[in-house]
Amino acid sequence: MQKLLILLCLVLSVTAKANFSDSAKLYDPNANAEADIKAAIIKANKAGKQVLIQAGGNWCSWCLRFNKFTTEDTQLDSAIKANYIVYHLNYSPENKNKEIFMKYGFAQRFGFPVFIILDRNGNRIHTQNSSYLEEGKGYSKTRVLDFLNSWTPAALDPQNYKNY
Repeated sequence: MQKLLILLCLVLSVTAKANFSDSAKLYDPNANAEADIKAAIIKANKAGKQVLIQAGGNWCSWCLRFNKFTTEDTQLDSAIKANYIVYHLNYSPENKNKEIFMKYGFAQRFGFPVFIILDRNGNRIHTQNSSYLEEGKGYSKTRVLDFLNSWTPAALDPQNYKNY
């Protein structure tokens, strides 16, 4: 029994290290967020997309869970890729990116992850508290898809509302 317990602990430890290793790549505390966001805005402008900033950190289980949820679901992944350039803005003890959060209205007040939508010109058009997207111990596909679809370039194009 003791050997089984030790083996189980070893397997869990290796799995946790593998998961941490993968997730450590999501947020970079050493990144130049201002330059990276400017590059995302340029890319979004050229592609006719919005910028979706997912703010959080590698320490945040809900941040990692959201990324996994949206990248593993083909419909959500397609909606994001079709309409957004994604940037993962780090918030951690090593780098809180205070100036960036100040610029975007102190989005960290909503907790993490928090989503900031910029139009293709870099103007903040929405900040989303992620708790409204949650369901149980995960995220609601319906709510996340509604959120994503509500802020696409097409959803905000006045030409799509001429007949209203």
